[in-house]
Amino acid sequence: MQFMIKAYDGKDMLEKRMAVRPRHLEGMKKLGRQIICAGGLLDDEGQMKGSALILEFPDRAALDEYLANEPYVVEGVWEKVEVENMNVVLVNGERIK
Repeated sequence: MQFMIKAYDGKDMLEKRMAVRPRHLEGMKKLGRQIICAGGLLDDEGQMKGSALILEFPDRAALDEYLANEPYVVEGVWEKVEVENMNVVLVNGERIK
């Protein structure tokens, strides 16, 4: 199953986000090909304000387990996390389904 995650940082979290970022990226590296797409959400000034991810997991329970251990969640960087089921059809312009 594929999921789209939009996660929004809490107020004044940029410094903490940057401090936690190496652990976040290490965790993302472990996900490997489960990551379809991932990146930062930017405000009008180009500063990070959250994250957008499209991830693949066997089911919602596996995604929830990942999120429970995600450093941005554990450290309180992400204040609001929205999850939607998704059906990825194209990646980099190539049809995958």
